[in-house]
Amino acid sequence: MSDSDAIEAAARRLSVALDALEAAAEARREADRSGAALANQVHLIGADRARLAGELDDATARARALEAANREVAARVDAAIATIREVLNSDE
Repeated sequence: MSDSDAIEAAARRLSVALDALEAAAEARREADRSGAALANQVHLIGADRARLAGELDDATARARALEAANREVAARVDAAIATIREVLNSDE
């Protein structure tokens, strides 16, 4: 093998190695972009979860207040019915 053949072979190997390095660097950049996108999605999901948890707490508090109001109205209706029955029974 002559010196020029050896140099050409070395140049080809160097070119192949540089192409592989460039491909590996691009793959790494893509993985970094994907990782950043994933981190952003995780952040958005966390924020959405916090918002939903707050809405659930509000809805739970409202449901409890409505249940209490319902119990009070039911008690008042029962008392009114009892009073009406007493009035009707006293007239008889």
